[in-house]
Amino acid sequence: MYLLIVTGMSGAGKSTALNALEELGYYCVDNLPSPMLPAFVEMCNNAKPPIERAAVAVDSRESLLSAGPEDAVDVIKNLPCRYEIVFLDARDEVLRERYNAARRRHPLGENGGVVSGVRLERAFLGNMLAHADYVLDTSDVAARNFPKMMKKILPEIGNPHISVVVCSFGYKRGVPVDADIVLDMRFAENPYYVPELKQLSGLDQPVIDFLKDKPLMETVLNGAVRLVKDTMPYFEQQGKNLLRLCFGCTGGRHRSVYAAETVAQRLRADGIPVRVFHRDLVVEAADIESRMMH
Repeated sequence: MYLLIVTGMSGAGKSTALNALEELGYYCVDNLPSPMLPAFVEMCNNAKPPIERAAVAVDSRESLLSAGPEDAVDVIKNLPCRYEIVFLDARDEVLRERYNAARRRHPLGENGGVVSGVRLERAFLGNMLAHADYVLDTSDVAARNFPKMMKKILPEIGNPHISVVVCSFGYKRGVPVDADIVLDMRFAENPYYVPELKQLSGLDQPVIDFLKDKPLMETVLNGAVRLVKDTMPYFEQQGKNLLRLCFGCTGGRHRSVYAAETVAQRLRADGIPVRVFHRDLVVEAADIESRMMH
């Protein structure tokens, strides 16, 4: 049996992720107290036919049952099955916005307050975060896109070898909270300020030609390739299944996209399996068009 444990911040989308996993064929249970996990595994093994893939959500409401995060991790470590932990996170301001929009009380907040609740929850879940196999930033993921997000990590789930995801993003929308390595590409001249390149992206040949010979560009990109190759074995030794390398620039459409694509191509040429994710590529195009109209 394989058990996927979904945990993380309240408001980061654990229930939505479980719904997505259910659509993908997992037997799912929401908000299961960690002391009940061994009995749940036994129930799945004794089912007819046995349940081969299950997912459960374990969250900060454990504290309301006087169970500490260390206790939860100890229970999980001793489970008699193969398991992995997915930690869903989001930026604090996004969590606050989601709670305020839903007009919900935070389970750990003083008098239900969101600000104090988020602060206490981060402290409480620190141990679970430290033991997570995957950390996913849902700050910019709409509920309808959760199935797509879960499918992206499913190829890595259960894989004994580490996989690499190379991501681009814009600093104006925040650094991805699930990044392992972050490199800032804002040292390079910004194609946004070149009129004929403004509405293009790092995927387009004119932008590629503009950036590839900029000072330090080759040094930084070659260094990124070496950094990934040198650190992969150590991430793997720590039980990490996913190494996420993130390149940032101002908007996340030109320099960071070019860097991510270039490094991914070079890693693949060395036989390393790589997937590329451009977080802000589309949304920044809409912002640029909106600015040009005003």
